[in-house]
Amino acid sequence: MLKNRYSGSLLHFALAVIAALTCISFSFQNKKPEVTRPNFLFFLVDDLGWADIGAFGSSFYETPNVDALAGRGMKLTSGYAACPVCSPTRASILTGKYPARMKTTDWFGAPQPETVGKHWTKSKPLLPAPYLEEMPLGEVTIAEALKDKGYKTFFAGKWHLGKEGNWPENQGFDINKGGYWAGSPRGGHYFTPYENPRLPDGPTGENLTDRLANETISFIESQKSAPFFAYLSFYSVHTPLGAPQDLIDKYTEKKKRLGLEDKWGKEDQNKVRLNQCLPVYGAMVESMDKAVGKVIAALKTNGLDKNTVIIFMSDNGGLATSEGHPTSNLPLRAGKGWLYEGGIREPMIVHWPGVTKTGSVSDATVISTDFYPTILEMAGLPPMPGQHIDGKSMVPLLKGKAKPRGPVFWHYPHYGNQGGSPGSAVRAGDWKLIEFYEEGRQPELYHLKNDLGEQRNVYKQNAAKAAELTKMLANWRNEVRASLPSKNPAAGK
Repeated sequence: MLKNRYSGSLLHFALAVIAALTCISFSFQNKKPEVTRPNFLFFLVDDLGWADIGAFGSSFYETPNVDALAGRGMKLTSGYAACPVCSPTRASILTGKYPARMKTTDWFGAPQPETVGKHWTKSKPLLPAPYLEEMPLGEVTIAEALKDKGYKTFFAGKWHLGKEGNWPENQGFDINKGGYWAGSPRGGHYFTPYENPRLPDGPTGENLTDRLANETISFIESQKSAPFFAYLSFYSVHTPLGAPQDLIDKYTEKKKRLGLEDKWGKEDQNKVRLNQCLPVYGAMVESMDKAVGKVIAALKTNGLDKNTVIIFMSDNGGLATSEGHPTSNLPLRAGKGWLYEGGIREPMIVHWPGVTKTGSVSDATVISTDFYPTILEMAGLPPMPGQHIDGKSMVPLLKGKAKPRGPVFWHYPHYGNQGGSPGSAVRAGDWKLIEFYEEGRQPELYHLKNDLGEQRNVYKQNAAKAAELTKMLANWRNEVRASLPSKNPAAGK
């Protein structure tokens, strides 16, 4: 009897084990493979012009590392910043929204209507539109969205999106190296001492651009498990101009060897540079390129290059019409602070390993608001409802299945330090309309495919197209509730 009960127990035990193993086997067979999320490395260069990179046409500045990146990924030749000055574009990248929608339409620190009396624009026909001097904390940044899904987030360099309490660590970044309210280097400019509350001074002679690269590399080396979002936002190539002396000497000799002399033209009332040959600026560009190369090399050294998306762009056009006129944006017109192509079209590159076709080039229109939804889709994450409402994912484009994005818009209701006037613009297809707010100034219409340099205003000859874009621009301003400039009672005084 005892033996029979024991035998029965063994039988039940054996059946239970078999059933358990069957369930485990079935579970493994039906379990979806875990998706490895990509890392993201975003390079943002300050004031770098569209033509300042060898891959985009420069023959004076030497940028072998960025050129190589373009050769491995996709070069986007119609990539735009959402504003011709820095802070608004920076906010658009992080939020996926147009600056006009957020009321962040000028660089933070520019005059408000009530303070313009102390500014050089005090006698201009218009008062600037009021604007917020911080990126609102209520916005869910791309860093916050990624951090919420397990990403480690890192920021290095220029922030310029608000005072203390609105710095990177308050907007989703785990680590902040050098980001605070300032829009340009303080202290020793591009060399220590930095006088930066988020970046301790380095040894004597240390270069800021190189230091930021090293901080980014240290972060990359520390990431062994969680995916990361590293945002290296250079202070370069913003004024005050400065670079390692050996590089300045190199470009001084190069300028002499090539027999180059400064050439000048006129943009409205401003002198505009017509060629690239300023040695210190060339040195700054190459210094930035070397830093980019170091960080990309660190990805490979740490075995992360095959699973890291690299994005490269600038926050506005090159400085060509004031403040030392360090570069030329030709064949584009004007530069930083202007609604012409030289002020808003940027050198943009995306390398998505295994996805973007090597050495591919696209002239599809994209803009800085598009990065937010693009990054989410690349990471396999759902959209953020109500957040990146002005962005369109570039994923189909990067996969070689481009679809027209639709129109893109700009709203800059301010007088730029570089000579630009208050206005708005829209690009739809190959057509671009610019409306200026000063009374009596006529709108301008350009066909960019036939006139990239915006030299032939065809507004009067194309009344139907002009009317179409005028209505499109007006509807958009109403939708985003764009703030407008007002008449200046002190005009002409």
